[in-house]
Amino acid sequence: MYGDISRPDTAHFQAAQQAELGRQARQSLPRSAARECVIPERDPLDLLRAQDATRLQDLVPLRYGRMSVDPFRFYRGTAGIMAHDLESQPNTGVEVVACGDAHLSNFGFYASPERNLVFDLNDFDEAAPAPWEWDVKRLAASVVLAARQEGASAKTCERLARQITGAYRETIRRLALTPLLERYYQSVRDDELTADLSGRARAELDRVRRKATRRTSAQAARKMLEPTSTGGVRFREQPPVLTHVNDDLRDALSDLFTQYASSTRPDIAVLLSGCRLVDVARRVVGVGSVGTRCFVVALLGPVGEPIILQVKEAQQSVLVQHRAEHRLPRLHLISRRFPEGRRVVACQQILQSVSDSFLGWLSYNNHDYYVRQFRDMKGSFDVDSMDPGVLLRYGRACATMLARAHSQSPTCAWIAGYLGKSDAFDRAVAGWSVEYADQAEVDFDRLKSAISTGAVPVLEG
Repeated sequence: MYGDISRPDTAHFQAAQQAELGRQARQSLPRSAARECVIPERDPLDLLRAQDATRLQDLVPLRYGRMSVDPFRFYRGTAGIMAHDLESQPNTGVEVVACGDAHLSNFGFYASPERNLVFDLNDFDEAAPAPWEWDVKRLAASVVLAARQEGASAKTCERLARQITGAYRETIRRLALTPLLERYYQSVRDDELTADLSGRARAELDRVRRKATRRTSAQAARKMLEPTSTGGVRFREQPPVLTHVNDDLRDALSDLFTQYASSTRPDIAVLLSGCRLVDVARRVVGVGSVGTRCFVVALLGPVGEPIILQVKEAQQSVLVQHRAEHRLPRLHLISRRFPEGRRVVACQQILQSVSDSFLGWLSYNNHDYYVRQFRDMKGSFDVDSMDPGVLLRYGRACATMLARAHSQSPTCAWIAGYLGKSDAFDRAVAGWSVEYADQAEVDFDRLKSAISTGAVPVLEG
């Protein structure tokens, strides 16, 4: 239906030349093609059950319990369904290192090594090379679903999706002309995010910021650890969310910690050599991640100070499952031969403006994991309760950081040239987002129906 696309030339990366190739590509694939939303025939429950096969079976009902709360939470757990649907829809085929799950709730605050609050993407379980449009569309559809839950009109929902897509387009066009190092070092601190806010938008951001500054390892330790009869500490169980592990994993913990230390930065490895392991427990997190193997590890420092790390399973990205091959030019840092934990860490370091110094990876019992600090001043926004005005400001901030993340890939100028100055792509994606949000709600109703008949077991928590 569409002609061959003038994709980025792997022989050079001059911005003007790449932008011209992007402009030429509009002749083969007009920007209006992003409006096409033809959903392949599929059963959403079959796609979800296929993921269940690799998860902890006792937690699968909890996953469905969390996904069944409302359409937005269902959407959070269905990155795999969306990747399946996008695979057969028009796209340029031009890749970036993509987040893979760039919905509104996967942005937020976290601490930089300098202990400043930074706003950025904060979930990379699905990150991998993929068409840049996939991230943009996942973000835009999440805006529509969030606005609908606050009772926004159809016209308002489409306008929000158009404006937020426009923020992505404007930002990546600006960054394509920005010197490479300046682009690399760009970040958004919390005070910069609040600079032009007022009223309810500023109040919501201030609330999240205050909460984030309190969410530290020390705060988590006070809440999650309890004293033992021998004078030590252990995790306080809270089934099914927090439970202790079997003896095999506990016995292997020392070797696994050595494996992790060899993958992290030398300064962090030396720092942690002064700590001792005291406990490990399984902890259920998120919505889409429920059922994957996730643990928290308690360490004590030289003066008895607690440090809590999270060890989270990294399964194959849904982007990889639905892409026959990667075409991202000259990117050799992410290989299909990588352990999945290393993939997550590599993509996070590429996509974030500042990343957790404690990032590392390990493998155990034929499963791959990545490691990070637990609750290092992380703060997320309650998008379910945002009115359209607040949602627009927050969504534009998310789109700006998504563009910054994509601009680290060498295809940035090509994308900027393809998007151009007009809002043709913005309008196309907005129309697509409304239609895809309709589909997500249909899929959600399908899940609720299956739950009501007992075909899908659920557990609340």
